[in-house]
Amino acid sequence: MAEQYFSAEPTSKDVRRTLNVTLQGREVPVETSNGVFSGSRLDLGTSVLLREVPEPPSSGTFLDLGCGWGPVTLSLALAAPDANVWAVDVNERALELTAANARRNGCANVHVTRTDESGVPLSAQSPAVCEAMPDDLAFDVIWSNPPIRIGKDALHALLMAWLPRLKPEGGVAYLVVQKNLGADSLIPWLAGELGDGFEVSKYHSAKGYRVIEVVHNN
Repeated sequence: MAEQYFSAEPTSKDVRRTLNVTLQGREVPVETSNGVFSGSRLDLGTSVLLREVPEPPSSGTFLDLGCGWGPVTLSLALAAPDANVWAVDVNERALELTAANARRNGCANVHVTRTDESGVPLSAQSPAVCEAMPDDLAFDVIWSNPPIRIGKDALHALLMAWLPRLKPEGGVAYLVVQKNLGADSLIPWLAGELGDGFEVSKYHSAKGYRVIEVVHNN
């Protein structure tokens, strides 16, 4: 593959196409393009995540880590219109698509933020659809199909940049990871790195994927 979906500024031609996908039990029109994750369909791992996770609370602050063109973001926003849903990605085209898909589907509660390659939000936000994220923002819910193919070290750094931002006393994250790409070894690693106050466990298995649950208890 000449260009990875986690390129910050894709060089492939931006050819927009419309898909109809089922999110939160309804048909949702979305735009996708080249140079973003799963640009021609709803990824199987994302489908597993969205099918198996419990419904989010009706309000709060939510995060889609590695948003791509926005299926997880849209699912969170549609499920909880009173929540603030933040979508983060390194890929500027992905962020433009997520913002456009949120507007198209009336999701005014979506905010998009660009990060650097280590997952840290950039102080100068571009493209124009992006918003600066408060440094102290904490999350009630994180849903993610994380970018496994960035490599183990980069993935570990990304997860440890965001999972500690779960709110104490009940903040919860759900991550979907292929079993053959290290899902089972990721669980004890996260438990060891996050330490006391966090519980990490396998929440569900389906179609070769694990859904990992991370709960911040105190």
